[in-house]
Amino acid sequence: MLRARIAVLVSGGGTNLQALIDCQARGELPHGVLSLVVADKAGIGAIERAQCHDIACAVIPRREPGFEERVQKALTAYEIDMVVLAGFLGILSGDFIETFGKPIINIHPSLIPSFCGKGFYGLKVHQAALDYGVKVTGATVHFVNAIPDGGKIIAQKAVDILPGDTPETLQHRVMEQAEWKLLPAAAEQVARELVEKGKTTWNDRI
Repeated sequence: MLRARIAVLVSGGGTNLQALIDCQARGELPHGVLSLVVADKAGIGAIERAQCHDIACAVIPRREPGFEERVQKALTAYEIDMVVLAGFLGILSGDFIETFGKPIINIHPSLIPSFCGKGFYGLKVHQAALDYGVKVTGATVHFVNAIPDGGKIIAQKAVDILPGDTPETLQHRVMEQAEWKLLPAAAEQVARELVEKGKTTWNDRI
């Protein structure tokens, strides 16, 4: 069976990466295979998660010169068909996106177009939702283009904001009820489309 080779870019503990790993273990990622994790700093939890599941891992510091060039080389070396940004805090340049030329998807912890774009990440997103007083928030998976959080939406899921919520409690509920479900499903959807369109030639029986 043809399967798309997936790279996951991470910046932290790797809870969304774990959701992808668990999805694959349950057989719910039949058209994709987690082939590479790129961590933008050493010592983060996502690296341990990758190593525990025998997924190749490259540590490429984002703040060092040549970051995008080094990532491109790693993607080429591992014959990557698609990239998933899972808690990755960097903003990829238009040149990187164009050079890679294959799907890149991202998970964002709000219902885009609310509370998104440059500067909206992590707890800042949830704090903004609470400050504004919205009653519903959620998560969005979208394709990545040169505009931060500006690519075509793949999937969204709403999550209620409850009385007494803090940014931390809201963040966890959005992850649990939306992010950890949406991202694996979207990854499988894009991987399946790549396979069906003949955009990947990797065969796990070889």
